Amino acid sequence: MTLRESEVARAVAAARSIASSLGLAAADAVVLHNSNKLTLRLLPADVVARVAPRAHQIAEFEVGLARRLAEAGCPVVALDPRVEPRVHEGDGFDITLWTFCEPVTPQELSAAGYAAALRRLHAGMREVGVPAPHVTDRVGQAQRFVADRDHTPALADADRELLGDTLRSLGRMVGERGGAEQLLHGEPHPGNVLVTRDGPLFVDFETCCRGPVEFDLAHAPEEVAEHYPGVDRELLRACRILVLAMVTTWRWERDDQLPDGRRLGTEWLGRIREELDAFRGGHPPVT
Repeated sequence: MTLRESEVARAVAAARSIASSLGLAAADAVVLHNSNKLTLRLLPADVVARVAPRAHQIAEFEVGLARRLAEAGCPVVALDPRVEPRVHEGDGFDITLWTFCEPVTPQELSAAGYAAALRRLHAGMREVGVPAPHVTDRVGQAQRFVADRDHTPALADADRELLGDTLRSLGRMVGERGGAEQLLHGEPHPGNVLVTRDGPLFVDFETCCRGPVEFDLAHAPEEVAEHYPGVDRELLRACRILVLAMVTTWRWERDDQLPDGRRLGTEWLGRIREELDAFRGGHPPVT
C-alpha cells in the first residue's frame, strides 16, 4: 500500500521542515520509494528521510534496532551521524534520518555475496536479541485479511479458500517444525539490499520477526540459498510458498496501490497452485 498523493505532499513538507530545523539543508526532495512508508533523498544535505504515518508506531523499534545492528558491525545502512539518532515528529508523521549510500554501477550482487551479507546480518541479529513477533504472527495478519471480505472484496471464493488453506497449513508447518529460530530481517528481498561501495547493506527493519532463517532466505533469489550453509531444503520450499501466499494476499487488499498489483496477484495465485501441487506431491497435506 502506497501513501496517497495528498499524503505524499504533506510527508515531503514535514521531512523538509524537520531536516531544516536540525541544520540539514533540504531545498529539494527526491522520492526514492513510496509504500506504506515514504523514502526521500533530501538535497543538498544528502540525507535520506523515511516518513511513516504515526499510527504505524514502528519507527522507534526500527531506529533502536538499526543502531544496535550497526554497533555490532552488521551490513546495514546507518542513521545520519549529523543529528541525534531518534524519531522526529511532524504533521502526523514519524520521520527518521539516515545516511545516503551512493549505489555502485552496475548494481549487480552475486548470489554468494548476497548470502554472505545475509549470514553476517543473521549473526548480528542473534547477538542483539530484541523482542519481536513470530513469523506466524505475520502469517496470521494475512489470514485475517483473507477471511475479511471487506479487506479483500475482489478475491474470488476459490482463490480465498486457496490462500486461506495455504497460509493456515504452511504457517502451522513452519511454526511447529522445530529447530533453531532467531531474530530475522523479515523481508530481505533485493529491494531491501543496497549495493554500495561498502558492499551490500540492508535497509527497512520494520518487518523484523522471529523464526527460522529459511523464512528470510525465501525472500531472496533462489540461488542465494545455495551459498548459505545448513539450510533445511524442505522448510525453505514451504517458506517460499508461504511468502508467496502472503504477498499475494497484499495484492488483493482493497487499498493496495502497487502498479499492476492486481495482475500480479492473479499470476501469483496460479504459481501457488503449481508449487503446492509439486510440494505436496511428496508430502501428505498439512491440516
